[in-house]
Amino acid sequence: MGIMKHWPTKQELWSADDDARTTGGGLVAAAPAAGALKPVPDDALILIPLRNAVVFPGVLSPVTVGRAASVAAAQAAVKNEHRVGFLLQRDPEKTDLEPADLYWVGTAGPIVRYVTGPEGAHHLVVQGQSRFRVLQFLEGWPFLVARVAMVEPQPAAGPEIEARFLQLREQALEAIALLPDLPDALANVVRDIDSPDALADLVANILDVKNEEKQDLLETFDLMRRLDKVIALLSARVEVLKLSKEIGDKTRAEFDERQRESVLREQLRQIQKELGEDQESAAEVEALQKAIATAGMPEDVLKHAEKELKRLQRMGEGGGEYAMLRTYLEWLTELPWKLEPQLPIDIGEARRVLDADHFGLDKVKRRILEYLAVRKLNPEGKSPILCFVGPPGVGKTSLGQSIARATGRAFQRVALGGVHDEAEIRGHRRTYIGALPGNVIQVLRRAGTTNTVLMFDEIDKLGAGGFHGDPASALLEVLDPEQNNKFRDNYLGVDFDLSRVMFICTANVLDSIPGPLRDRMEVIELPGYTEEEKVEIARRYLVQRQREANGLKTDQASLTDAALAAIVRDYTREAGVRNLEREIGATLRHLAMQIAEGQAQRVTVDAPDLPAILGARRFESELALRTSVPGVATGLAWTPVGGDILFIEASKVPGSGRLILTGQLGDVMKESAQAALTLAKIWTGDALDKVDLHVHVPAGATPKDGPSAGVAMFVALLSLLTGKPVRSDVAMTGEISLRGLVLPIGGVKEKTLAALRAGIRTVMLPRRNEKDLEDVPAEAREKLEFVWLERVEDAVRCAIGELEPVGGPGNANGAD
Repeated sequence: MGIMKHWPTKQELWSADDDARTTGGGLVAAAPAAGALKPVPDDALILIPLRNAVVFPGVLSPVTVGRAASVAAAQAAVKNEHRVGFLLQRDPEKTDLEPADLYWVGTAGPIVRYVTGPEGAHHLVVQGQSRFRVLQFLEGWPFLVARVAMVEPQPAAGPEIEARFLQLREQALEAIALLPDLPDALANVVRDIDSPDALADLVANILDVKNEEKQDLLETFDLMRRLDKVIALLSARVEVLKLSKEIGDKTRAEFDERQRESVLREQLRQIQKELGEDQESAAEVEALQKAIATAGMPEDVLKHAEKELKRLQRMGEGGGEYAMLRTYLEWLTELPWKLEPQLPIDIGEARRVLDADHFGLDKVKRRILEYLAVRKLNPEGKSPILCFVGPPGVGKTSLGQSIARATGRAFQRVALGGVHDEAEIRGHRRTYIGALPGNVIQVLRRAGTTNTVLMFDEIDKLGAGGFHGDPASALLEVLDPEQNNKFRDNYLGVDFDLSRVMFICTANVLDSIPGPLRDRMEVIELPGYTEEEKVEIARRYLVQRQREANGLKTDQASLTDAALAAIVRDYTREAGVRNLEREIGATLRHLAMQIAEGQAQRVTVDAPDLPAILGARRFESELALRTSVPGVATGLAWTPVGGDILFIEASKVPGSGRLILTGQLGDVMKESAQAALTLAKIWTGDALDKVDLHVHVPAGATPKDGPSAGVAMFVALLSLLTGKPVRSDVAMTGEISLRGLVLPIGGVKEKTLAALRAGIRTVMLPRRNEKDLEDVPAEAREKLEFVWLERVEDAVRCAIGELEPVGGPGNANGAD
């Protein structure tokens, strides 16, 4: 940032009486032969155009020429002792020059020295003498020649000129003082100049401004105006020089401090070397120091890290705490402390990603898009924690991955199944050997950013609190948006901001999630899939995924829709699609073997081909067979992995009126059976003192409990006692009371889908559960007939037929 572009060195300013001569380059006192040329008129000048320089009167200026015409002009001028005029060309890149390409005001003067360099370059030293104006360009020479008019300098007189002259000299001396790399003699030259015109041209020559501005100064013939312009330009440069000097002084002071610190560190390094300490430890400390400085920690964390680093520097490498403290500092430096800008959320793109990754689940997708829309409009808001609840294989984890992809965030997963130690969440204290941060801090270190979707998987399987603390309570601080901006891991011992992390939880059931933890989450239930949805999911995603997993190409193996439907119906019976994908994989592995052996090039599997590949059908419609005799009714049950059908079997044998219950029933279900028996006795009027009634629920190895089997048990007992079988295409659920009322139950959606999978056509539900029907997928509602039960008479009428209680309705109500 100087005030001058070039000041001639001593080597460039040769004395005028030097007659040295060289051959093949070097100093040349006389110009080379230029051939026979007609003489230049007295009122004309030989012209040399300059690309990037302006020559001023009264100043020695070095000039380099390279164009053939310019070289010829310089040689002719030296040979004939002519003055040369120097003009600035308007476009520095142009080579074929016309008169319009040049400024028509320049400086004339003799060439005092001519030098030919070793590589053919031609260097001139020019003594500027006077300004001139071009009047007319002449022809007939191999270089530019023009008739010119010399501009005589104005007389420098008057107080205004004197004042400007003194001000310019003061500013010039100030600028020279700010630039110590200028020649020492330049200040003396400025002091000795007594001509305002000469001083203005000298300062204009050394000013670091554009050539156009210098040309403007050259063309300003009025001395007062020229002085004003030079003073203005020099004032601006002086202010820049002052600021530059101030910055340089500050930088130099900081550099001196760093240099002092570097010397002290080198002395410390030598002392450590004499003590036998390893130099690698010093390098490690230095690397940690750089990492701490660039980690972007908050101020309180930075002070804590620097304090711990000083402790590490004072320790010997052999100390027992050295490795532990070094590991701790590495953890601090590798965490994502910097608050990165959050990526904008594109709701349209998020909708496209969710639709591409998942079929169906319209309500779930809509709730996710609402959640993302709120995050977009209020990024700093405290959004609820989403919790996806549903059976295995319905896409809970993949929904979290889709959210991460839709928002451009990293995705990390923490499996909580079986975690019973609070330290798994909050970390161990550093006093323990082998201590580490908790899973939350570990996954964020692995992600490298807090703009992360962090999924807590299987939160319902979190271990209960005990000797190792309560991990569910530790999760409260993580998931609570009111306090997770200052989450404190026991290992780190400092606050870490989790407010920018997008937390998502998954669970199979809600009952086992502690209430305070469930209160922090917004539950989104994922139902099971219908048969049509499973076929569509298999066609869109599962077949192609398993085809790639087994090394097959699209044109080598395929499954028809009928084959997919048969696999769904006959080989899987689940709410999700995990087992469906396994069966598709088994089918494609069979085809891969055929193609690998060369038995076929392309194979298409249809429904009749499945028994040969997957074996006999695993699930058959046994409804008609099971309910063809009196005493059997089909109930509906809810399980953690979706809904299922339940056969209630009743039989009577001679005995003493006992009620025998088998099938590993819970207490609530046993009470429901007792209530159903009492109600059935009221309906039939039988004393049943000489028979034992046996109620059995098959799949005895599976524990069963709950009141919702009351209707099915009542219908099964009534069918047994009346000898009338129950319809095979009807399934029922509902709790009963001794007054014959049918009470509401839960899990309507899961039970309804289970009935549809089993081939049921009519489902009986409590009237008070009618509001839950909107949760059932539209495809399932269209295929099923729903019978709404207010009293047990409604169930008897639909499942068995018209029956009247013995003694009329009063007996049925237990009134008589």
